[in-house]
Parts: sequence; C-alpha cells; structure tokens
Amino acid sequence: MKKVLLIAGCIAVVFTSYSQQKQPILVTDLLRIKEADNITISPDGKTVVYTVKSIVPDTAKKDDYVYNTRLWQSKLSGGEAKPLTKEGENATQPAFSPDGKTLVYVKNVKGKPQLFIHAFQADSAWQLTSYVYGAGNPQFSPDGKRLLFTASVSLAAYVSDSVLNAGKQLPVWNDEKPGFVHNEDLLVTKAAPDADGDIAAIRSYLLKNEKDKKAKVITRVQFQGESTTSGEVNFSHVFMIEVAKGATPRAITSGYYSFRNARFVNNDLVVLNGKIDDTQHPDNVMEEQIYTVRTNGTGLTKIVSEPGMAFSVQAVSASGKWLAYQRNVPGTVHVPALYLLNLLQPNSKPIAMGVDRSVSAVRFTEDEKQVYFTVQTNGGEVLYTTLLNAIKPVALTPVDKGVTDFDVWGKRLVWAQSGVDNPSEVYVADATAQHAVLLSSLNTGWLANKEISYPTLYTFTNSQGMQVEYWVMKPASFGNNKKYPLLLEMHGGPASMWGPSVASMWHEYQYYCAKGIGVVYSNPRGSSGYGTAFLQANVKDWGEGPASDVLTALDKTVALGWADTSKLLISGGSYAGYLTTWIISHDHRFRAASSQRGVYHFNTFFGEANVWRMVPRYFGNYPWNDSTRAILERQSPLNYATNITTPFLIFHGESDLRTGVTQSEMLYKTLKVLGRPVEYVRHPGANHELVRSGDNRQRIDQMLRTYEFFYRFIQ
Repeated sequence: MKKVLLIAGCIAVVFTSYSQQKQPILVTDLLRIKEADNITISPDGKTVVYTVKSIVPDTAKKDDYVYNTRLWQSKLSGGEAKPLTKEGENATQPAFSPDGKTLVYVKNVKGKPQLFIHAFQADSAWQLTSYVYGAGNPQFSPDGKRLLFTASVSLAAYVSDSVLNAGKQLPVWNDEKPGFVHNEDLLVTKAAPDADGDIAAIRSYLLKNEKDKKAKVITRVQFQGESTTSGEVNFSHVFMIEVAKGATPRAITSGYYSFRNARFVNNDLVVLNGKIDDTQHPDNVMEEQIYTVRTNGTGLTKIVSEPGMAFSVQAVSASGKWLAYQRNVPGTVHVPALYLLNLLQPNSKPIAMGVDRSVSAVRFTEDEKQVYFTVQTNGGEVLYTTLLNAIKPVALTPVDKGVTDFDVWGKRLVWAQSGVDNPSEVYVADATAQHAVLLSSLNTGWLANKEISYPTLYTFTNSQGMQVEYWVMKPASFGNNKKYPLLLEMHGGPASMWGPSVASMWHEYQYYCAKGIGVVYSNPRGSSGYGTAFLQANVKDWGEGPASDVLTALDKTVALGWADTSKLLISGGSYAGYLTTWIISHDHRFRAASSQRGVYHFNTFFGEANVWRMVPRYFGNYPWNDSTRAILERQSPLNYATNITTPFLIFHGESDLRTGVTQSEMLYKTLKVLGRPVEYVRHPGANHELVRSGDNRQRIDQMLRTYEFFYRFIQ
C-alpha cells in the first residue's frame, strides 16, 4: 500500500511540474492575438473607447478565419471592459461628441463605410449616413451639432453628379485620353449603345462594356492598386452633416481635386490639406497645400504652401489656436518635419519641432500648454511631449515598447502598447506616462503559460561610420552546451524599422525561437527611425551596403558562440526579399533561404509595381536614362541568379501589385532552368499585405511552409 501511495505521489509531483512548465508559442497562436487601436478618452475623463481587432472563425467557410473589429469601453479607474458593438460589425474610427453623450463610429453597410451614432444613455446605436459615396474619418464640431467626414468620389461620378457638380464642369487638366482636346470624352453620350451605329452609338456601346466590366480603359499613370488595376480616377472630398436622423450630407470642398485630414478650427472654420493643380493630371500632382474653408463651403484660403513641398494637417488644438502639420519633400528619400503654427496670429512663423524622425499621432492637451506625439526611433514607437512655450521634446515611454495609438485628457494618458512580453494591451497613466495601470486583458490570459524569448540589443559601427542596432533572440529552452540554427531576418521598406516593440513580427520571431531556431534582426542603413542621413544612406545602393550591415550583425551573433554555422538561414519580404536574393547571389554560407513578395529586377518593377516611383526616388531617374539604367542593372539581383546555389523558397501573392509577380516568375524560372534547388509558392487572391492583414490560413501556410523548407536542410 505504501508503494502505491509513493508511486501516486511521484506521479502527482511530475504532473504538477509538467503543468507549471511554460508552453512554446505555436503557429496557431497567431489566431489568438488581439490588437488595440483608435484610443479616445471621453470628455469627462472617466472612460476610454478603443477598437480591438481579433481573428475569429469564418462562419461561412469551414477552417477559415476572418478579422473582427469591435469597440470596447473601459473606465479609467479600472474594472472590467465592456463591448459597445457586436461581433462581426467591424466598427472603427470612434470619436466622442464634446458633451460625451454620444459616440460616432464607422461601419460598412452594403460595401460602403457609413457613420453610426451610439447614444450612451440609451445604450443603443443608429445609422446616421447612407451616403452613396460612403463616409469615413468623422469628427464632431465643437458645439457637437455637426460632423465632418470624407468620402471618395470617382471622376465619372463627379462629372454626372448634379449636386456636387451642378454646373456640369469638366476638369481643366487633361484626362490624357489621346485625340481629345477638352476632355469631351468625359461627357456622357445620350446615344443608344449600338455596335453598328454611328460614332456616338459606338462610343455609347464601348462605355456600356466598361460599365459591365468587359473592358478596362487606362490612360492614367497610377493605374495599379494593391491587388487590381483601374483606369478610374478618384477624389477625396470633405462633407458636413447635421447629427440628426434623416440629415443630408453637403460637400464643403469641390472640384476635380482631393482634400484630406480635415479638422475643425471652430464651429465655422475647417482646416485641411489638398492637392489643387489645374495644370496637371492628379496622378502627377506631388505638391500639397494646407487650406482653411468655411463650414458652408465658401472661402477656401491657402495658408501653408511652398513650391515642391507637400504639407499635411496632423492636429488642431481645442480652441483652434494651434495647428500641427508636417512638411515633406515628395519624390525624395526624406524624413517629414513637424511644425506648429499659431492660427490666431496672421502671418506668424511656423515653429519647427526639431525632431529628425517620422512622427505619427499628434495630440494637444486641453489647456493647450503641451503637445504629445509618437516618434518612430531606434526600433520603437516612442511617446514624446513638449511644452508649447519652450519646444524641447522629451521621451515618455521606453524605446523597447511601441505606442501604437494614444489619447491625452487632463492629467491622464491612455495608450495602446506593444512589446516582447505582449503584442498589444491598453494602459492608463499620469500625464508623464508614470504609474501605468493595465486597462485591458487582450493577450495576458493566453500568454500567461507561454514561454517568451526576449531579444538582446547590440550595436556596431558600419563602413559609413554609422551606428547600426541589431537584436539577438536565443531559442526557447536555450542551453549553453548546445549549438542552434540561426535565422537572419530582415525588414522591408527599405524605409521601415524593426525592434522589440514591432507587433507585426512578434509572432513570427517567437514561433521560430519556439522551434529551436535563434533569430537576429537589425536596422541596416536606409532604415527609418535613425534620422535623415541614415535614411538616405542606401540611395543608389540597395544591395552591397545594406547587405554588409545585416551580415555584420549575423557575424557578430555567430561570434557569441552558440550558433551552428552549418545551419544558417535567411529570410525577408518585400525589400528584404530583394536583399535575401542579393545576399545569396553573393554569399554562400546559408543552408536555405526564403524570399517573400520581393523585388528582383528594377526595369520590371518599374512597370508592374504600384510603387514604381521608388525607382526615380532611390536611383535618381527612370530606366531609360543611361546612367540610371546602368545602376539598375547592377543593383538587380536577377542579374546574379546564376550565382545562386542556396536552396531557395520563393513566395508571392497572386494579386500583389505593390511589387508585382512577374519578377518572382522570372527569378523562379531562371533558377529552375539552371537546375538550382528552388521552390515557388503562389497564394491565390493574396496581395502584398498577406503576412500582415491577409487571409489567416495563408498567413499560417506561409509560416509553416518556410519552417518546413528550412527543416529539410537543418534537421
């Protein structure tokens, strides 16, 4: 009997020990990640509303998953959060009314975004807009009686819209259809469609074919979207609507131009930025100016402009005194600069914030004494603030955390934060971001029993004398007496940035570490987050210089002593797909490589990519320019394909028009004909954002296929 009890006790101890062990991150844990965004504090400072994006089973398709975004509300004093919208409604862009009694948000109805009003007292919502062009980016007027919103209107719709274009005016700029001088082709023909009729009937017949999706007629240069092509030009216009059932929207901007980032200055004035140029087709307009316009649509006045520059509104203070805006140099590799302007003092000079980093969200305090903003720097999205009477930006949050969105009210800050320990949660703290308290529990529950691998930051000085940061993650359950495979991961862009707080890579890094593979990633020259000089350091050099940086990070990681140099791996997507291919065509140390949605041949990239302007921006001119053509040929990895012997897995989404699929076809076919070890995976319907916001089964598929491919060569 004693023996039985002893055995039972041992089993209990073993079971207890096993149950308390941390579990590895699984590939399907991707489906458990929830992300907070759109932080907005109520005017009384007592509650906060935010969006939570999750992944849920697709009720219409077995084994598939869809994204679901809901509005949630939390008390700043703590307590359980509650949902404001139902699962499946996909509500976004919440904004409080000035009295805090209602909330406006956006939800899709019949394929168009529309505005909804949630009344807190009744705890119910009703639909405000049913606008034919949709409605988004809502903002309450200071008196709470009206809302601003933006909508996209096509050229064809604007020509024929008797309300928006009562005078039936045509664009002054030429729509570039050959053979027509005064855009007369835009006039809707009244002739009946007849393939055998006169020229008017033939034109009507052809127009009907376009409407019936039998043909796409393209005369514009920017005809490629993310996943499909279109010859249609669209304009973004700003509208006003009363907050009342049955209210009708009215436009406060007009013409064949685009306006965006509208903000109320006061109840009668709006500030926004727009592209107004009658001399050029909209696709060719790079400059953007800042205007004010009355809420009745009159008095459009330019207040900020400069030849060759693009300006964008970021925020307006509560009284309408201060405007925060960014100044950018379009068509160049440049860090936008942040400025403040006193709108109440005509001809006042803008105040430079002096931040040589990309700035995103900007918020003024209610008393207008401070401004807060997030800065992309050194691998983190950091929250900064400065007093308006003494500009000296101060960081409030650590660089190893990412503030993905925030709001400020009185002495309270609320923000959504990403980090290695948790990809997304909501926190509240005082105005200096101290004494933070967790408001949400999005991922804390399922992560409680998971083994997390933490990165270590290292630096080195590259050949240009620039300090390069890189992070090393040891495999989970690391042991000092064992050698491990090591994966060199690289970011796309090239003007982007990775770091411990980048939520988009959280799961992938953790998954590989859980599989016993170490990870090293870095921000080589050309990355954002390190200032203008660092950003421009890869101009006319996408290959050799950045490759030197990432390979130095790899070498220094190997020098730590735990990596198995016979099991080195390399992977990257988009620009990093380019860099992966460049490296394995010049360096043969890797056991296997994976490239996703990459750029491999610049002449082809110029033709098939919707970001084709990256060619002149980074290389100085177009492919037909003799000196530029020589650089592009020298910089195209496809031209070195004969040097590739590393086992190579190539991915591309079949609907990816950001980089285009022809290049990957050329690369694969070249390697296949050469008899090299290559495998090519296409994801039907997937665009460039597959691994970020694409079909979740395809996201899992790509990760698993990459791991399985690597495993063949490191087992």
